[in-house]
Amino acid sequence: MSTGKEISKPSDSPTGTVLAMRYRSDMATVAQYSRNAIDGKAWLNGADSALGDATGLLQRARDLALQGASAGAAGSQDAREALAVEVDNVRKSMIAVSNTRYLDRPIFGGNTAGLVAYDENGVYQGDDGTVLRTVGDSNRVQVNTSGPEAFGTGTEQAFQILADLSDHLRNNPSALTADLDRIDAAATRFMTATSSVGARLNQVTSMQEAADLRSDHLTAQLSDVEDIDLAKTITDMRLQESAYQVALSAASKVIQPSLVDFLR
Repeated sequence: MSTGKEISKPSDSPTGTVLAMRYRSDMATVAQYSRNAIDGKAWLNGADSALGDATGLLQRARDLALQGASAGAAGSQDAREALAVEVDNVRKSMIAVSNTRYLDRPIFGGNTAGLVAYDENGVYQGDDGTVLRTVGDSNRVQVNTSGPEAFGTGTEQAFQILADLSDHLRNNPSALTADLDRIDAAATRFMTATSSVGARLNQVTSMQEAADLRSDHLTAQLSDVEDIDLAKTITDMRLQESAYQVALSAASKVIQPSLVDFLR
């Protein structure tokens, strides 16, 4: 026999149970947003680093072109050959940079299943696909940068410019001035691509911070629904136990057997 009420947590009620399930579902969704943001940041940080390296290589090529243009046709063939060899090495290094990978995927290759964005000749092997990450409610961000967008196409492709520069150093010094203009255009393209990557990186970082903050709020709300005040619960249980013992004692006195009941 019990005269006290059963102690229940808020989540024992239908409403509490529904709320707890909803909070847990939202927490799982937000956790996925945060993981997507972390993955997206890795893509974008890789692109940012690679573009920085490519910009440095292009600047070195510009310095070499200036040296060749300064000497002009009067410069020695051997000197121009040495400059051309270094330009060739710069070009090879830039192709290697263009094939920077994240999780064995070339970050400048779109959605290609291959391991490289450009072959050793500077020919694009990727596609025009985009890599998207969902980092918030109805918020998807492109985290890759296409090779043509960063390195150019046709005669204005960075690798083609470097190939032409090498050839002109060897065979046509008078064309070096035009090559400098093309190098500057390629540098501007790298700068634009870097700015785009930086803007998206800031966006993804902000969304990750928002997701982590929302996760903290949901955890607190779930705690409000599921947790109990332990000290209060223990006190209530002791009070109910005392009331129960008093009730048992009173009942036993009421129904004590009489002598007649005993003789029966």
